[in-house]
Amino acid sequence: MPSASGKILIVGLGSAGDVHPNVGLGAALRERGHRVVLLASTVFRPLGERAGLEFEGLGTDEQYHATLRDPEIWHPTRGFAAIARRGLLPAVRPTYEIIARHYRPKGMMVAAPGIAFGARIAQERLGVPLVTVHLQPVMLRSRIAPPCFGFPDLIGLLPRPLRGAYYRFADRIVIDPVLSGEINAFRAELGLAPVRRFLDAWWHSPQLVVGLFPEFYAPPQPDWIPNVHLSGFPLWDESEVRTLSPEVESFLSTGDPPLVFTAGSAMAHGHSFFEVSAEVCRTLGARGVFLTQFPEQLPARLPEGVRHFHYVPFSAILPRAAAFVHHGGIGTTAQALAAGVPQLVVPLAHDQPDNALRVKRLGVGDFLLPKRYTKEIAVERLKTLIASASVRRSCRELLPRMDPRAALEEACARIEGLLAQS
Repeated sequence: MPSASGKILIVGLGSAGDVHPNVGLGAALRERGHRVVLLASTVFRPLGERAGLEFEGLGTDEQYHATLRDPEIWHPTRGFAAIARRGLLPAVRPTYEIIARHYRPKGMMVAAPGIAFGARIAQERLGVPLVTVHLQPVMLRSRIAPPCFGFPDLIGLLPRPLRGAYYRFADRIVIDPVLSGEINAFRAELGLAPVRRFLDAWWHSPQLVVGLFPEFYAPPQPDWIPNVHLSGFPLWDESEVRTLSPEVESFLSTGDPPLVFTAGSAMAHGHSFFEVSAEVCRTLGARGVFLTQFPEQLPARLPEGVRHFHYVPFSAILPRAAAFVHHGGIGTTAQALAAGVPQLVVPLAHDQPDNALRVKRLGVGDFLLPKRYTKEIAVERLKTLIASASVRRSCRELLPRMDPRAALEEACARIEGLLAQS
């Protein structure tokens, strides 16, 4: 437990899979006596308040839903620019201004993802202590064991001496042109020098970086930036603040374990995914659960034994599933590991290809690229995964290594250490 409490601002940018771990972290810090303020899209205000956190809004409900309606955010190569334009860049100034309003010289700090550029600027301009909290190992560059940014895995295929050139090329051609104009203009207003290569070293706090994932999932590399400490998956999924509905409980209790399908809480363009998934259930004669907040993506008629629910905490449904087909978001992947359920990942963009590859390397599942997610291929792949003794064994062997309480305690202790130094 901390020797003295403080005020900790936690920034959560993105969809539910990005915000949930930060809410879990905030709730754990609050239990340890700290005053915690969550900065996130206003759609997450009710969730933050149910978790007992103070709340500051970053963008409106309308802006959040407009972002999800843009299909460009899921494009394998143009997705980063779309996310930056719609979500990251508009949050830079508000994030900085909220931090500046809460700032005090002692007993206050910020925990934020690297993409919360306003928090990094506040650290430079105001001296606010900052811990960068990464949810995904794809955020940590390495030439020795580089993360996978898509398929084909170009950087993984390159000889190690050329991987640095790959990162430099990506920064110069893809990343900096999107970020530099608006961010550097704001920095100039504050009297700060311009930045280049935003996603190389600059976006990490030089004070502390915490990875909310375990070492077995992403072994630390000698060429990671300094001051990186891994804690583990927090596995916070709203089961702590909501109960399972009688409708869901009744379905799960009255038949064989279902196949569970989701394209992610932020996916509003998954028509093909759910059409194929319905045919998979029909062909296998399997019960199924489709999880999406956008039911307009679903086929007009679902097969018998297939149900749609807007949201069910993964920790409540996945331990009772036969297999799990999903998009490969880090929070979803972690929940599947904690449930010990075989996974079939259908990755699109961002961190999803890297998570898909890690799932396969761990032996707990496989992946199919979206163009190969057809009824015939998916049926055969699921049959193989469900029948595989080695997959079941790998799933069981990882279960004892999933310890969310220890993960949150480790992350909190690291954050409190920086708070004490401040």
